[in-house]
Amino acid sequence: MAYYENISLEKGMYTTPGKSFSQVLEELDSSENYRGTPMEGLDAYQRQLKRFAIKVSGPESGTVESFFQSTQSAALFPEYVARAVKQGMESGTRAGDLAATVTRIDAMDYRSIVAEPETEGDTGELKIVAEGALLPSTKIHTSANLVRLQKHGRMLVSTYEALRFQKLDLLTVTLRQIGAYMAGAQVKDAVEVLMNGEDGNTPLTFKKGTPNYGDFIGLWGELAPYELNTVVAGTAAMQKLLQVEEFKDAQAGMNFQGTGTLCTPLGAKLIHVPGMAADKIVVLDRGCALEMVQSGDINLDCDKLIDRQLERAGISVISGFARIFKDAVSGLDCGA
Repeated sequence: MAYYENISLEKGMYTTPGKSFSQVLEELDSSENYRGTPMEGLDAYQRQLKRFAIKVSGPESGTVESFFQSTQSAALFPEYVARAVKQGMESGTRAGDLAATVTRIDAMDYRSIVAEPETEGDTGELKIVAEGALLPSTKIHTSANLVRLQKHGRMLVSTYEALRFQKLDLLTVTLRQIGAYMAGAQVKDAVEVLMNGEDGNTPLTFKKGTPNYGDFIGLWGELAPYELNTVVAGTAAMQKLLQVEEFKDAQAGMNFQGTGTLCTPLGAKLIHVPGMAADKIVVLDRGCALEMVQSGDINLDCDKLIDRQLERAGISVISGFARIFKDAVSGLDCGA
């Protein structure tokens, strides 16, 4: 009998501090031990699915009931739900597309750091320093404001009897959509921090514009020495952006029609955020502007899912955002 078939699965594996269920499994059954075998390419969780002959996708997808053939296989169900939700969160625009870094914490309070010139009037520009003179200094300190963490999620309202014979690939579609909703909510939170200073920074000052190519050149110059590589807009502003003449060249059209990827005249990534304030456009250097803070991973009512109590099982994520360099973001108001 293969080693992975001897592992005892139980609820407590979901409550190991600082570790996910998959990480606990990997410690017990490292994927490094399967190099050069038919199991190569599978992680520890996927090997457990194979152990219990559970297929979660494809034409031969199993049913929800296949997870509950034993108490051990039932312990795999919450991780299936978490992975399906995570697939949905990663399928479209994510907050990670706006963040320079993601900080994971196991708490509800967090203070980011602030980097700023120590001398008043210092713009951060590196000038020639005379012999014997002091180098200009940058002060790094803890922010006076806590990062505001938001909880977003959905409640599964069903019964085991209603779902037990449903195909897992069909349930995966529903769970992915829940993940997409949560990712969209996180993106909106990120934009709110950039625009309104929800992290304690001053709100962004928007310049009036049409928009047109000249407006973008102005924003590009204003953002220097930071790079204008990301443009964020709501539906109304996005529609105006797509009317800019430079968007209509043949190469841009072929790229959009062929891949669905929007591009801008300056080569920045264009991100559509439904629900964002009308006529507002935010430009930023995504490598410097924003920190994403995430408390834990996807949160599940694991006990309920394992015990088939699906009536009120919650799925949620807790995250927040903080600006890093305040000058790495700027905005355009293209309202009438």
